[in-house]
Amino acid sequence: MSIRKNDFILSIYLISGRFALFLLKNSMNKKEVANYVVERLEELFPETPVPLDHTNAFTLLIAVLLSAQCTDERVNKVTPALFKLADSAKKMIKLSVPEIEAIVKPCGLAPRKAKAIYDLSHILMNEHGGEVPASFEDLEKLPGVGHKTASVVMAQAFGVPAFPVDTHIHRICQQWGLTNGKNVDQTEKDCKRLFPMNLWNKLHLQIIFYGRKYCTARQCNGLQCEICQTCFPDRKREKKYKKA
Repeated sequence: MSIRKNDFILSIYLISGRFALFLLKNSMNKKEVANYVVERLEELFPETPVPLDHTNAFTLLIAVLLSAQCTDERVNKVTPALFKLADSAKKMIKLSVPEIEAIVKPCGLAPRKAKAIYDLSHILMNEHGGEVPASFEDLEKLPGVGHKTASVVMAQAFGVPAFPVDTHIHRICQQWGLTNGKNVDQTEKDCKRLFPMNLWNKLHLQIIFYGRKYCTARQCNGLQCEICQTCFPDRKREKKYKKA
């Protein structure tokens, strides 16, 4: 039997008078990859500051809403002017939709986002005493707030374990072989199964930071980044990922 180098290592152990045969593959399985990802990302990004500037749960909620199809950097340039006028639901309802829209225009989708901000502020005043609810169910009932936005707010404002998955995390986790999910919902479920709950909030940010620095959408092909090379040394072809 010929054994190609880098294919596998054949290890034979004598256990209780019997031969046990173990094939140790070069590529890691999902759990091994997950463990390596946790260790390596902690080395690379021990600190995980929240990317969106905010002062309270309300301003975080608004910033996350504005970040849809927009960069965090641009949102952080826009929100100071908005939050100077209104950093609470009570103050936001005093502005008109056109006033909000004029400020948030650089973030894109301004008409829709401005109306959502105005409407959700009224709901917070009428149904939650002006406070952002610490509940997935209540958050996801608010205009413009989906599961990902709710997850970010729950994790970063209230410290509740959550694993927000956007298109970038969805892409990276596919390249790392952690999911075969066709959408962000399945990727979130897979990641929650693989990673300990106490790591979710920080790990979500670490993956984002890694993607921005080492594995951008343009570069991401499953061959170039350090984690892909370490976990899948035998991978020869580009790995296509399923868009969310």
